[in-house]
Amino acid sequence: MGEISSSFQLGVIGALFLSVASSVSIVICNKALMSSLGFPFATTLTSWHMIVTFGTLYAAKIFKFFEAKPIDMKTVILFGILNGVSVGFLNLSLGFNSIGFYQMTKLAIIPFTVLLETVFLKKEFSLKIKFSLSLLLLGVGIASITDLQLNFLGTIISVLAIITTCVSQILTSTIQKKLNVSSTQLLYQSAPFQAAILFLTGPLVDQMLVNKNVFAFNYTPMVLVFIVLSCIIAVSVNFSTFLVIGKTSPVTYQVLGHLKTCLVLGVGYLILKDPFTFRNIIGILVAIFGMALYSYFCIQDNTNKQSINGSSIAISGKRQRQSALLLNEKENNELLKSINKDSVV
Repeated sequence: MGEISSSFQLGVIGALFLSVASSVSIVICNKALMSSLGFPFATTLTSWHMIVTFGTLYAAKIFKFFEAKPIDMKTVILFGILNGVSVGFLNLSLGFNSIGFYQMTKLAIIPFTVLLETVFLKKEFSLKIKFSLSLLLLGVGIASITDLQLNFLGTIISVLAIITTCVSQILTSTIQKKLNVSSTQLLYQSAPFQAAILFLTGPLVDQMLVNKNVFAFNYTPMVLVFIVLSCIIAVSVNFSTFLVIGKTSPVTYQVLGHLKTCLVLGVGYLILKDPFTFRNIIGILVAIFGMALYSYFCIQDNTNKQSINGSSIAISGKRQRQSALLLNEKENNELLKSINKDSVV
C-alpha cells in the first residue's frame, strides 16, 4: 500500500509539473505569436492544437505507447463538443468583456465548480479548504484584475463560459474514474470531436472578435514557426490537463491554473519587461499563500481519510479473524461431541 501511495504521489507531482511547465511555455509562445507577430486568431489556433494532439496520440497508439479503450460514442461526442464549446465561450468572453471582467470570469470557475460538485456529486469541502480557496481567489484578483466594465452580452457569454468549463472539467474527472479509462485514452477518443467543433466555428468566432479573416492572413515563415511550436507545446498542455484532473480534481486543476497566472505575471515582468506594481506583488504573495494552505489542507484531509480507511480495514480484518476463531471453536466442539458419542457406543 505504501509503495502504491508513493508512486501515486510521484505521478501527481509529475502531472502538476508538466501542466505548469507546458502552460507557461505556451502562454509565452502565444504571446509572441499574437502580440509581436500580429496573429490574433486564438480559437482557430486552438483547433489546430487539438488536431495535432489527436495526430500525436494516433501515432503513439500505432507504436503501442498506449492501448485505446472503447468508450460509449454518445458520451465521447457530447464530451468533446462540450470541451470545444467551453473554449469558444472563454475566447468570446475575452473578446466581449474587459480584461478585468474576463479575469473575474476565470476566478468564478472555482466556486461554481465547488457548488456543482457539492450539489450533484455530494462531495464535501471542509471549511479549511474553502478558506484557502477564498484566500487564493482574493490574491489572484488583487494581482490581475484592473478594470470591471460590464455589458449585458458579455455577461451572458461569461456565465455560459463558466458553466460549460465547470461541467466539462467535472466530466473529465468523472468519466475517467467511472469508466476506468486513463487520461490518454479519454483524450484520444474525444480530441477529434473537440477539434472538429473548434475547426468549424473557430474562423467565425475569430472573425467576430478581431474582424479579420484567418484565411486572408499573411503567413510569414516566422509566424509558421511559432504556430508549429505552439501546436507542439499544446500536446503537452492538453495531455497534462486531462492527467491532472484525472489524478486530482477539477478544483485542484483550477488552483493550478491560478498558479500559472502568477508565474506568467512574474515571467512577463522578468523576461518580457511587462509593467509590474506593488499591488501585483501583494496579490501574487497572497495567492501563493492561499495555494500553499490549499495544498497543506488537501494533504491533511487525504492523510486523515487514509488513516480512517486503514483503521476500517484493520477492524474488518480483526472481526474476520474473530469470526474464523469462533467458527473453528464451534467445529472443534462438534467434533469432540461426535468422538465422545462414538466412545460411549
